[in-house]
Amino acid sequence: MESTLFKRAIPVLHVVSSMAAEQFYCVGLGFHRQFAYRPDNTSTDPCYLGLSRDDVALHASSFPGDGSPGMSVVNLLVDDIDALHADLVARSIPIDLPPTDQTWGGREMYLKDPDGNRIRFVLDRAG
Repeated sequence: MESTLFKRAIPVLHVVSSMAAEQFYCVGLGFHRQFAYRPDNTSTDPCYLGLSRDDVALHASSFPGDGSPGMSVVNLLVDDIDALHADLVARSIPIDLPPTDQTWGGREMYLKDPDGNRIRFVLDRAG
């Protein structure tokens, strides 16, 4: 029996403000904060956040050197992209591309976080 070497990937998105990121991801997208590491308890940034929703984990960092704001893209597989779209619209989350059937066979929805990082929701047809 072959052993599994890789278990999962956790994308790290660079953000300018950890508070704005937490508001967007937790209140806007329904993630939960798992942890927040701040080396200086008197300042909100820099900060390294652990976020999760269902089986997805994301990290957001305002530390220098942890990427560049607006340069990241993350694909999140979802079971019901249309229900998610309705939920995000109800939460007043701006959507760049509503659920769209792509020419390559995927159904996808795109949006950006406050720092311009691109979040792509992809219908999981295999799940």
